[in-house]
Amino acid sequence: MRWIKWVLVSALALGFALAQGNANTAFVRFAHLVPDAPAVDILSGQNKVFEAQSFKDVTYYEAVPAGTLTLTVQTSGQNPVKVAEVTLRVQAGKYYTVMALGTASTLRTRLVEDRIAPAEGVAKVRVVHASPDAPAVDVALKGGPVLFRNLAFGQLSGYGTVPANAYDLEVRPTGTTNVALPLEGVAFESGKVYSVFAVGLVAGQTLEVVVVEDTFGSP
Repeated sequence: MRWIKWVLVSALALGFALAQGNANTAFVRFAHLVPDAPAVDILSGQNKVFEAQSFKDVTYYEAVPAGTLTLTVQTSGQNPVKVAEVTLRVQAGKYYTVMALGTASTLRTRLVEDRIAPAEGVAKVRVVHASPDAPAVDVALKGGPVLFRNLAFGQLSGYGTVPANAYDLEVRPTGTTNVALPLEGVAFESGKVYSVFAVGLVAGQTLEVVVVEDTFGSP
Protein backbone atom coordinates (compact mmCIF):
# COMPACT_ATOMS: atom_id res chain seq x y z
CA MET A 1 0.00 0.00 0.00
CA ARG A 2 1.23 3.46 -0.86
CA TRP A 3 -0.09 6.77 0.25
CA ILE A 4 0.83 10.40 0.57
CA LYS A 5 0.38 12.32 3.76
CA TRP A 6 0.65 16.06 3.92
CA VAL A 7 1.92 17.22 7.25
CA LEU A 8 1.28 20.73 8.48
CA VAL A 9 3.98 21.03 11.11
CA SER A 10 3.08 22.44 14.53
CA ALA A 11 5.40 24.67 16.53
CA LEU A 12 6.34 23.90 20.11
CA ALA A 13 6.88 27.09 22.08
CA LEU A 14 9.71 25.63 24.14
CA GLY A 15 13.44 26.17 24.18
CA PHE A 16 15.48 29.31 24.35
CA ALA A 17 13.90 32.72 24.96
CA LEU A 18 15.99 34.63 22.45
CA ALA A 19 14.85 37.38 20.13
CA GLN A 20 14.77 36.51 16.45
CA GLY A 21 16.75 39.61 15.56
CA ASN A 22 19.60 38.87 17.99
CA ALA A 23 22.94 38.94 16.16
CA ASN A 24 24.09 35.91 18.17
CA THR A 25 21.09 33.76 17.33
CA ALA A 26 20.78 30.79 14.99
CA PHE A 27 17.61 28.85 14.19
CA VAL A 28 17.24 25.08 14.45
CA ARG A 29 14.40 22.64 13.81
CA PHE A 30 14.16 18.87 14.25
CA ALA A 31 12.86 16.27 11.77
CA HIS A 32 11.94 12.80 13.09
CA LEU A 33 12.43 10.58 10.02
CA VAL A 34 12.99 7.18 11.68
CA PRO A 35 10.00 4.95 10.86
CA ASP A 36 10.33 2.43 13.72
CA ALA A 37 11.55 4.78 16.46
CA PRO A 38 9.33 6.01 19.33
CA ALA A 39 8.42 9.61 20.08
CA VAL A 40 11.35 11.61 21.41
CA ASP A 41 12.20 14.79 23.27
CA ILE A 42 15.19 16.93 22.33
CA LEU A 43 17.00 18.66 25.18
CA SER A 44 19.77 21.20 25.59
CA GLY A 45 21.13 20.57 29.06
CA GLN A 46 18.02 20.06 31.19
CA ASN A 47 15.80 22.20 28.95
CA LYS A 48 13.42 20.59 26.47
CA VAL A 49 13.78 22.34 23.14
CA PHE A 50 11.29 20.06 21.35
CA GLU A 51 8.90 17.65 23.04
CA ALA A 52 7.09 14.43 22.01
CA GLN A 53 8.22 14.39 18.38
CA SER A 54 6.93 11.33 16.51
CA PHE A 55 7.86 9.85 13.14
CA LYS A 56 7.18 12.36 10.34
CA ASP A 57 7.03 15.33 12.72
CA VAL A 58 9.05 18.36 11.62
CA THR A 59 9.12 21.27 14.05
CA TYR A 60 9.19 24.95 13.36
CA TYR A 61 12.50 26.71 13.92
CA GLU A 62 13.58 27.48 17.47
CA ALA A 63 16.05 30.24 18.32
CA VAL A 64 19.31 29.00 19.85
CA PRO A 65 22.64 30.64 20.71
CA ALA A 66 25.07 30.63 17.81
CA GLY A 67 28.19 28.53 18.32
CA THR A 68 28.54 25.00 19.64
CA LEU A 69 25.34 23.36 20.82
CA THR A 70 24.93 19.88 22.30
CA LEU A 71 21.49 18.27 22.03
CA THR A 72 20.30 15.08 23.69
CA VAL A 73 17.62 12.96 22.03
CA GLN A 74 15.66 10.81 24.49
CA THR A 75 12.43 8.85 24.49
CA SER A 76 9.34 10.77 25.61
CA GLY A 77 7.28 10.01 28.70
CA GLN A 78 8.20 8.42 31.99
CA ASN A 79 11.61 6.78 32.45
CA PRO A 80 13.17 8.37 29.36
CA VAL A 81 16.09 6.62 27.67
CA LYS A 82 18.81 8.56 25.86
CA VAL A 83 18.77 7.67 22.17
CA ALA A 84 21.53 9.92 20.86
CA GLU A 85 23.64 12.94 21.66
CA VAL A 86 24.70 15.31 18.93
CA THR A 87 27.02 18.30 19.01
CA LEU A 88 26.29 20.99 16.45
CA ARG A 89 28.05 24.13 15.36
CA VAL A 90 25.60 26.74 14.09
CA GLN A 91 26.23 30.23 12.78
CA ALA A 92 24.32 33.38 13.69
CA GLY A 93 21.47 34.30 11.36
CA LYS A 94 21.37 30.88 9.67
CA TYR A 95 18.70 28.18 9.66
CA TYR A 96 19.29 24.45 10.14
CA THR A 97 17.47 21.12 10.26
CA VAL A 98 18.64 18.31 12.52
CA MET A 99 17.45 15.15 10.78
CA ALA A 100 17.12 11.85 12.66
CA LEU A 101 17.64 9.16 10.00
CA GLY A 102 17.76 5.38 9.64
CA THR A 103 16.05 2.82 11.83
CA ALA A 104 15.88 2.48 15.60
CA SER A 105 18.91 0.17 15.52
CA THR A 106 20.94 2.27 13.05
CA LEU A 107 19.81 5.77 14.04
CA ARG A 108 22.05 8.66 13.10
CA THR A 109 21.65 12.40 12.85
CA ARG A 110 22.59 14.87 10.16
CA LEU A 111 22.69 18.66 10.36
CA VAL A 112 21.84 20.52 7.14
CA GLU A 113 21.65 24.22 6.44
CA ASP A 114 18.32 25.49 5.15
CA ARG A 115 18.42 28.36 2.67
CA ILE A 116 14.94 29.68 3.22
CA ALA A 117 15.07 33.01 1.37
CA PRO A 118 12.17 32.89 -1.11
CA ALA A 119 12.38 33.77 -4.80
CA GLU A 120 9.81 36.13 -6.28
CA GLY A 121 7.32 34.57 -8.67
CA VAL A 122 8.40 30.95 -8.19
CA ALA A 123 8.54 28.27 -5.52
CA LYS A 124 11.85 26.83 -4.26
CA VAL A 125 11.86 23.08 -3.63
CA ARG A 126 14.36 20.50 -2.44
CA VAL A 127 14.00 16.73 -1.93
CA VAL A 128 15.41 14.70 0.96
CA HIS A 129 15.82 10.90 0.63
CA ALA A 130 15.02 9.57 4.12
CA SER A 131 13.87 6.00 3.42
CA PRO A 132 16.58 3.73 4.88
CA ASP A 133 15.90 0.66 2.70
CA ALA A 134 15.10 2.42 -0.58
CA PRO A 135 17.62 2.56 -3.44
CA ALA A 136 18.87 5.79 -4.97
CA VAL A 137 16.00 7.60 -6.70
CA ASP A 138 15.10 10.21 -9.27
CA VAL A 139 12.14 12.54 -8.84
CA ALA A 140 10.43 13.31 -12.14
CA LEU A 141 7.32 14.80 -13.65
CA LYS A 142 4.73 12.11 -14.26
CA GLY A 143 5.71 10.40 -17.49
CA GLY A 144 8.22 13.17 -18.09
CA PRO A 145 11.72 14.49 -17.39
CA VAL A 146 13.72 14.06 -14.20
CA LEU A 147 13.77 17.09 -11.89
CA PHE A 148 16.04 15.75 -9.11
CA ARG A 149 18.49 13.01 -9.99
CA ASN A 150 20.22 10.12 -8.18
CA LEU A 151 19.51 10.84 -4.51
CA ALA A 152 20.72 8.09 -2.18
CA PHE A 153 19.53 7.54 1.38
CA GLY A 154 20.50 10.46 3.58
CA GLN A 155 21.14 12.79 0.65
CA LEU A 156 19.25 15.91 -0.30
CA SER A 157 19.03 17.91 -3.46
CA GLY A 158 19.77 21.57 -3.80
CA TYR A 159 16.84 23.96 -3.94
CA GLY A 160 15.33 24.07 -7.42
CA THR A 161 12.86 26.68 -8.63
CA VAL A 162 9.52 25.75 -10.20
CA PRO A 163 6.55 27.84 -11.33
CA ALA A 164 3.79 27.91 -8.75
CA ASN A 165 1.40 25.11 -9.63
CA ALA A 166 0.16 21.65 -8.67
CA TYR A 167 2.29 18.86 -10.12
CA ASP A 168 1.93 15.12 -10.64
CA LEU A 169 5.34 13.69 -9.77
CA GLU A 170 6.97 10.27 -9.63
CA VAL A 171 9.71 8.81 -7.48
CA ARG A 172 11.69 6.32 -9.58
CA PRO A 173 14.72 4.10 -8.91
CA THR A 174 17.61 6.01 -10.44
CA GLY A 175 17.96 5.64 -14.19
CA THR A 176 14.65 3.82 -14.68
CA THR A 177 11.10 4.75 -15.61
CA ASN A 178 9.64 2.45 -12.96
CA VAL A 179 7.40 4.29 -10.50
CA ALA A 180 8.24 3.50 -6.87
CA LEU A 181 5.93 6.18 -5.49
CA PRO A 182 3.37 8.30 -7.38
CA LEU A 183 2.89 11.82 -6.06
CA GLU A 184 -0.35 13.27 -7.38
CA GLY A 185 -1.27 16.93 -7.07
CA VAL A 186 1.79 18.23 -5.23
CA ALA A 187 1.09 21.96 -4.89
CA PHE A 188 3.75 24.64 -4.53
CA GLU A 189 2.90 28.31 -3.95
CA SER A 190 4.74 31.29 -5.38
CA GLY A 191 7.27 32.93 -3.08
CA LYS A 192 7.53 29.94 -0.73
CA VAL A 193 10.27 27.44 0.06
CA TYR A 194 9.65 23.72 0.59
CA SER A 195 11.41 20.56 1.69
CA VAL A 196 9.95 17.27 0.44
CA PHE A 197 10.97 14.34 2.66
CA ALA A 198 10.62 10.84 1.18
CA VAL A 199 10.13 8.60 4.23
CA GLY A 200 9.01 5.11 5.27
CA LEU A 201 10.13 1.64 4.28
CA VAL A 202 10.07 -0.25 1.00
CA ALA A 203 9.85 -3.53 2.93
CA GLY A 204 6.77 -2.37 4.81
CA GLN A 205 5.23 -0.78 1.71
CA THR A 206 4.91 2.47 3.68
CA LEU A 207 6.73 4.86 1.36
CA GLU A 208 5.24 8.36 1.45
CA VAL A 209 6.25 12.00 1.41
CA VAL A 210 6.10 14.76 3.98
CA VAL A 211 5.98 18.24 2.45
CA VAL A 212 7.09 21.05 4.77
CA GLU A 213 7.23 24.77 4.16
CA ASP A 214 10.67 26.00 5.20
CA THR A 215 9.78 29.65 5.61
CA PHE A 216 10.11 31.23 9.06
CA GLY A 217 10.70 34.89 8.29
CA SER A 218 14.00 36.64 7.65
CA PRO A 219 17.07 36.01 9.79
